[in-house]
Amino acid sequence: MIDRYRSTCTRVDLKAIRHNIAVFRSAVKSPFIAVVKADAYGHGLIKVAQTAVQEGAKMLAVAIPEEGAALRRSGIDMPVLVLGGMNAVEAEASVRYGLTQAVYTPEHIALMEKACLEQGRTCTVHIKADSGMGRLGIRTPQEALELTEALSRAAHVHAEAVFTHFCDADAEDDVYTAMQAARFDEIVKELPGGLLRHMSASAAALRYPGLRHDMVRLGIAMYGCSPCPGGEDGLIPALTWISEVMMVKTIEAGEYIGYGCTYRAAKPVKVATVAVGYGDGYPRLMSNAGSVLIGGRRCPVIGNVCMDMIMVDATEVDGVRTGDEVVLLGRQGSEAITAEEIAGICHTISYEILLAPKSRVPRYYMD
Repeated sequence: MIDRYRSTCTRVDLKAIRHNIAVFRSAVKSPFIAVVKADAYGHGLIKVAQTAVQEGAKMLAVAIPEEGAALRRSGIDMPVLVLGGMNAVEAEASVRYGLTQAVYTPEHIALMEKACLEQGRTCTVHIKADSGMGRLGIRTPQEALELTEALSRAAHVHAEAVFTHFCDADAEDDVYTAMQAARFDEIVKELPGGLLRHMSASAAALRYPGLRHDMVRLGIAMYGCSPCPGGEDGLIPALTWISEVMMVKTIEAGEYIGYGCTYRAAKPVKVATVAVGYGDGYPRLMSNAGSVLIGGRRCPVIGNVCMDMIMVDATEVDGVRTGDEVVLLGRQGSEAITAEEIAGICHTISYEILLAPKSRVPRYYMD
């Protein structure tokens, strides 16, 4: 654990998480699984999981057993689904911590049964179906039959549910989503009866009421990012990333800023140097392209993003001085910089931006 002295940090508004869950639940009446994988999309695994449980989540979902183990050590004892694949060591860990493991091959069933026998326990699994994502899961009715046979031989492994994942649910048309739903139904016919079903994450749950089934998975919408392009859904971003002004100077026309001399001033410019860089996870693609907020005004990033600092044009900010708060992601006054905006500049998605701040950027909570 390192000491913390810098003002560069992220703030997570747990009230916003609560609000977003309420908005989602008012639109989607199905029980929900709160997806808290990848450190809760960069918002903090334990705090977000505790909040989701308080707000009615029926299950939590993680990507790897280590995340589930961390939840157990924090005192959370509700069902936790591990969405990713597994090997023998991970099977042993899932059984030891009482996690619900995703399975999709007879070998998985055998590994879980072996771990149960060695530990004198039983386990619960969810069957993953690949309905068109091309990632993980059983793809055909024949593979479903083989998995069913493996389950019949595993006395200590209980299959509770079957699930899949849509890969185009936020598209304008529903052609591919409809195909995936139909393929899922064909696969399920060859699985044991009575399984619960969940296939819809945030986008599909909001857009396709007929595909909500027994449960839905609440991921990106819980954190305040719209799961659909241009969505006006009442969600509030929960993450704010801030820094501070380190120095203010004025450069003259013709002078350069930063590595590579990529920015040359066309007129006198008031430059604010800010205490954040790509070493903190601030994207280098924001060089000469992005903006930050100082005093409620947008200030363009000028020159290349450095490892530990950026320079911005603060000419339009009256009285800017050392120590002023700088918002990199979030709202300041009437202006806001969203994860979607940064993602557009960086040619990526909002998920990656939420996960960008690195470990040397401390995280604080508001509730």
